[in-house]
Amino acid sequence: MVHGRKLAKETLLPSVLEHGDADTESEMPQLGEQGVIWTEVKMHGPNNQHSSPYRNMLIGGDREGEEEEEEEEEEEIKQEQLGGEDRVNSDDDYDTDLELGVFVHVADQEDAYDPTGQTCYMEACEKLQVAPASNFLQQMKNCELSMMHRGLGPQLHSVHEGLFLLITSVSPGGRKGTEALAVPLVTNTSILRLNLRDNWMEGMGGAAIAEMLKENCYITEVDLSDNSLGDYGARAMAGMLKENGTLVNLNLSGNNFTDQSVEHLGSAVITNTKLQHLNLSHNALGEHAGLILGDSLSENTGLRWLSLAWNCIRGRGAVMLANGLGGNIFLRSIDLSFNGFGKEGAIALEQALRENSVLEELNVSNNRIPPEGAIHLAMGLKVNKTIKSLNMGRNPIQNAGCFGILKSVKDNPDSAMEALDFSDITVNQDFEDLYMAVKENFPALTVNHGGRIGTFSIAKA
Repeated sequence: MVHGRKLAKETLLPSVLEHGDADTESEMPQLGEQGVIWTEVKMHGPNNQHSSPYRNMLIGGDREGEEEEEEEEEEEIKQEQLGGEDRVNSDDDYDTDLELGVFVHVADQEDAYDPTGQTCYMEACEKLQVAPASNFLQQMKNCELSMMHRGLGPQLHSVHEGLFLLITSVSPGGRKGTEALAVPLVTNTSILRLNLRDNWMEGMGGAAIAEMLKENCYITEVDLSDNSLGDYGARAMAGMLKENGTLVNLNLSGNNFTDQSVEHLGSAVITNTKLQHLNLSHNALGEHAGLILGDSLSENTGLRWLSLAWNCIRGRGAVMLANGLGGNIFLRSIDLSFNGFGKEGAIALEQALRENSVLEELNVSNNRIPPEGAIHLAMGLKVNKTIKSLNMGRNPIQNAGCFGILKSVKDNPDSAMEALDFSDITVNQDFEDLYMAVKENFPALTVNHGGRIGTFSIAKA
């Protein structure tokens, strides 16, 4: 073990040495010295057992003789440590979130254009004093970058026995890991889909990504869900959407957005005509947000899919949102589940279904809609020609509401309905008989419900 630790100290970069090894660190070249470029080399896997993860490669300079002596010394230490076998353990022996890698020291080499941004990422990490994430470096040439659950918001640290480890630390408004990652993405031309879900970026980290997206013209899909962006981050995202002309899919679910957030996002939804999928679910959007989004939807000409599920849109906000939906002529699918539309919202949705001629999927499950509200929705469906899927599950509409909606489909010869969802709502035999009659004219129609009344019985002991 003594020889192993000695070997690690002699060959690893300062960034992966233990903090207590100050004497060793002082002897090693530091990242960012003039004329020095650091790049990562992917290690050979267990199939190539004659490769060493501890070997520094030096290109250029006048150290050929020194190289030979160093290699001989390394070989002697390895033979003594490994019993004469020149091999390394499998990657499975290491417990780390970041894959092992070594760095190539390139001296006296002129800077060249780097379309992946690896060089500027290393420089940004040094400037921000964060450990470079090898997982990120390995994906920079891929069309999709996935860095979920990696704590990019708080500062990244490293070092444990020479191995890279990802350790999150508490730092005020921590965002350095995100900032370092955003720098190379400005000019990266390979990545098209970016997944940074659950990294605790907070507002400042989200702002860094937003600034990057203002410049990047290749990324089309971004997932920033569960990052606690807050109102500050929402404002940054709104500014980005007003300038970005490439983004098609944006997931901002679970970011503690409030009505104040939507004051910024609402105008951005009107301005941006390229974004087609927007997810604002699992936030804290209330009645005022419904008012703003209603106006935005009536003027938006880009969105095809929108999720506002798991918010607090109710009352007048629900009514105004439904009114905006009626005036929209581009949206194909909207998820309004787990809000509080109630009877008033259902009445407004009736008018929206009468006016809207493009919407195909509507989810209003878990909205406290009573039987009277379901009857109003049924009246809208009686004339609608585009709705293919309606989810009314887990509303207290009872059998009467289910029966009314199904009958509206039967009475509308131009109905496009293919799926009705009445999950957890029990129906009676009359509903079952009506369903059989509707199937004659709509053989492809599927109906899901919570079971038929009277079919449940207590099992005998």
